[in-house]
Amino acid sequence: MRPLPQTIDRSNALVRDAVEEDYAHLGRQLARRGLDIEALVTRAAAFRVAIPSWGVGTGGTRFARFPGPGEPRTLLEKLDDCGVVQALVRVTPGISLHIPWDTPRESGPGDAASIRARLLELGLSIDSMNSNTFQDQPGQPLSYKFGSLSHTEAAVRRQAVEHNLECLAIGRALGATSHTVWIGDGGNFPGQIHFRRAIDRYLESLLAIYAKLPEGWRLFIEHKCYEPAFYSTVLNDWGASYLCARAVGDRCLSLVDLGHHAPNVNIEQIVAQLIRLGGLGGFHFNDSKFGDDDLDTGSIKPFQLFLVFNELVDAELEGIAGFAPAYMLDQSHNVTDPLESLMTSAVEVVRAFVQAHLVDRRALADAQAGNDAMRSLQVLKQAFTTDVSPILAMARLRAGGAIDPIAAYRASRYRETVADQRPATATGGSGIV
Repeated sequence: MRPLPQTIDRSNALVRDAVEEDYAHLGRQLARRGLDIEALVTRAAAFRVAIPSWGVGTGGTRFARFPGPGEPRTLLEKLDDCGVVQALVRVTPGISLHIPWDTPRESGPGDAASIRARLLELGLSIDSMNSNTFQDQPGQPLSYKFGSLSHTEAAVRRQAVEHNLECLAIGRALGATSHTVWIGDGGNFPGQIHFRRAIDRYLESLLAIYAKLPEGWRLFIEHKCYEPAFYSTVLNDWGASYLCARAVGDRCLSLVDLGHHAPNVNIEQIVAQLIRLGGLGGFHFNDSKFGDDDLDTGSIKPFQLFLVFNELVDAELEGIAGFAPAYMLDQSHNVTDPLESLMTSAVEVVRAFVQAHLVDRRALADAQAGNDAMRSLQVLKQAFTTDVSPILAMARLRAGGAIDPIAAYRASRYRETVADQRPATATGGSGIV
């Protein structure tokens, strides 16, 4: 069951006049600044950010997980939930899968054929595959307790490589175009691992995966400064990620997760450097207060999100060769309805993207050239403080989505309906990754 078009239409009818009035007023404001509001609506409607399959379930922390009503139990049910988000916000047709949580069955409901059919029915597609060697799975012969792709034992590394190759095979069957590798390998005590040899073993494993990468695919490697290893991690920062990617091949690129940095790190500067070096592969969007909190995107640091997109839009407008970052949400929804969090986050990502298009690039360049710090900030703040909600709402409306996605979602009573259809479960393939 998904929100019916009639539900969206009824919800839109309640606020359409107000949105059109706000849109006309904003259009006049932007015109005075030399900006075409219709062009901005077109850009907003064309933006895409993928949904993580694990994000439609309740997440958790190291301490506890509190299941929510109507959580999806199968990949098909996850796709249904993703279809709801897409129907309402209209910018999330791509899905990112996590194996083995989302491994298709060999036959019957949930096999590759039924998954492809459901994707077609919902207007969705598989965007990227994600491997999981940061935890052991039932029946797994060898443990990843002390590492996976960088493990000291060759047999464990081979097992981890084979798992990634399985992800590639599943992704090829489902039409994916990229594969993301994040490892939790590292040490909890000084001296536990040999830093140089660990990265060498990681590279050896990564090269084995890259050798089997399907034609046209990209391989994204994801760095993280800490956790689950608290003293050191093998791929600990963007520099290590970039150097490893360059050692592997042209289709291996660095992926930036906004939560995988130490507090207060200048992520937008990292993004700019990766763009300059031609090494930026994409993003996992989320937000944080203390560390890798995986909070809803834009809920804590919306200005930082805008500054990241300021760098991305600047590179896009400059026409930098090969610039094509992949965008995906990666969040843990512990106390909210996961679909409401995903919808809100998708809207916030598009908001930052549109706001970045409002930056007066010529004025900013002049201020930078003249070392005018205050004027430079004012140019950015003018764009950031402009309420582009009417643009986002109009883009959704014209694409058949909801002006107010949360209101339409609640009016559809989708959560109550699936809660009756899906028995409560204490487990689920979701978490902080």
